[in-house]
Amino acid sequence: MRGEAPLSRLNFLLPSWIEPAAMDRSKIGGVTMNVGILTGGGDCPGLNAVIRAVVKRGTQLGHGFTGIKDGWKGLLNRSTIKLDAEAVLGILQAGGTMLGTSRTNPLKSRADTDSLMKNIKALDLDSLVCIGGDDTLGVAAKLFSMGIKTVGVPKTIDNDLSATDFTFGFDTAINVVTESMDRLRSTAESHHRVMVVEVMGRHAGWIAVYGGMAGGADAILIPEKPFDIDEVCACVNRRSEAGTLFSLIVAAEGAVPKEGNMITQNGELDAFGHVRLGGVGEFLAREIEKRTNHESRHVVLGHLQRGGSPTAFDRVLATRLGVRAAELISEGRFGRMVALQGNRIVDVSLEEATGKTKTVDMELFRTAGVFFG
Repeated sequence: MRGEAPLSRLNFLLPSWIEPAAMDRSKIGGVTMNVGILTGGGDCPGLNAVIRAVVKRGTQLGHGFTGIKDGWKGLLNRSTIKLDAEAVLGILQAGGTMLGTSRTNPLKSRADTDSLMKNIKALDLDSLVCIGGDDTLGVAAKLFSMGIKTVGVPKTIDNDLSATDFTFGFDTAINVVTESMDRLRSTAESHHRVMVVEVMGRHAGWIAVYGGMAGGADAILIPEKPFDIDEVCACVNRRSEAGTLFSLIVAAEGAVPKEGNMITQNGELDAFGHVRLGGVGEFLAREIEKRTNHESRHVVLGHLQRGGSPTAFDRVLATRLGVRAAELISEGRFGRMVALQGNRIVDVSLEEATGKTKTVDMELFRTAGVFFG
């Protein structure tokens, strides 16, 4: 099978009750397939647009669809709904996901893996369309190597998935950041304050860079480049000495001080081993005020970046990706992820897509033309 990963790389063996013939019964070539669709990880503007596109195009191609509720959790619990043209009517502009989502790792234990595989068979699913980020698509890649026919669609507001220029949801997120910056500028200027805006971005600062550039930030701090708090304070002082008594600073949640560690809320880990980030904005505002005597405030945009209706760009991108995902099913091209490269929709292997994090291009970082820590 093209793109198949060696089983030795997996944490779990293929359950003994699954026979190759049973997993190779796909009804490709004009006969309907029963396709499962799930959305995993954090919610994201444009998820409903993808679901709508997959179902509408897939129905034209003769396939039937089963919606899996709450990501991989729904597949473990056999929680599903029927998806057809009527079910996806009017969801293009809606934020969130009509299917629900979760950060469930179905390969966390042997028991969960066995249950997942049995439920795929019990639900008579011939293939899966997995809409998600690195964790969700990483599971899809492993399942493909275990004989499950999977197709991935890249979703993350962080825009940090390899092999695609942009992920849907990113444009909406940076528009939220930009609008927030515009609003914060007026209050910062009125009160002569430093405003620190904390945005999402665990290991990649795409949101901070694009949102900061568009919002006219005076400093942008990203995970890719550890910051010096003294340099940040010097920037604030230079502006003040020049007669500008306010500053706007954007910091990705994963930004790290040169002499310190990533700032976290607590030591708890999610199902995929990630710590919960948060606090860099508060840290910066406190240190800036203490070291410069300039009144400082912090704002955490948090889940505001995930919510609301998708922008026109994200609606169009999500639709294009969803249509192509449905076509890959009919073509029998599994173990693939649809992607945007230039202005073309292409497909790449799931392994290539999830192999490494796509970090900020340093040329773009320099182009912003503002102070960077």
